Amino acid sequence: MIVATAVCPHPPLLLRELTGSRDAAADLRAACEKAVAELLAADPDTVVVVGGADTSAEDVRGRVPVRSFGGTGERVPPREALPLSLAVARRLLDSAGCRAPVEMTAVAWDAGAEETAALGRRIAARPGRVALLVMGDGGACRGEKAPGHLDERTFEVDGAVRTALETGDPAALTGLDPDLAAELLIAGRAAFQVMAHAAGPGQRARLLYDDDPFGVLYLVALWRPGHTPEA
Repeated sequence: MIVATAVCPHPPLLLRELTGSRDAAADLRAACEKAVAELLAADPDTVVVVGGADTSAEDVRGRVPVRSFGGTGERVPPREALPLSLAVARRLLDSAGCRAPVEMTAVAWDAGAEETAALGRRIAARPGRVALLVMGDGGACRGEKAPGHLDERTFEVDGAVRTALETGDPAALTGLDPDLAAELLIAGRAAFQVMAHAAGPGQRARLLYDDDPFGVLYLVALWRPGHTPEA
């Protein structure tokens, strides 16, 4: 049974070592830390993390490869490195003092409807109290200096994602078009769709963060089983 779901983005700047003396991601990190703290307050038996990667894999293990993202420190061999989405999740959970077992799942950026649905159903069917941490960015085409430059189509699609997360609407997430999402560099599309199938309808939802400081939409949200939006 899923007792709580949190959504966080995964920009490298959430790794504090990469921000230097001026922490450009301080507000976003604070929102993510709040979301993870509330997720763990649901007293889960297990935390399941879902994040995008080049290939899908379950029970992913590894270390946070800070140096690979432009930081300093120990070199982590590629075979031992977590993908960025799971690395940021690992850091957030460690910072929150997570004591529950953590199981990490990578879902391919281009995973189709059947794969995301099947993975979501497997997570939903797990026994015990499960907290789901979903790592995913919105569109990266929200300005001339954005990674994907400006694409006006992203505002409508990103707006649908934002509304879905704010209102607890899984159907809107499963309706995202994979090809269009890829064109708009919506890195969280597959993870969001896994979440939608895992959590199901009837969610009490709360949006904690909504901004695009680097031309990429970052959303932080919390879902709990229920029937009405939280105040």
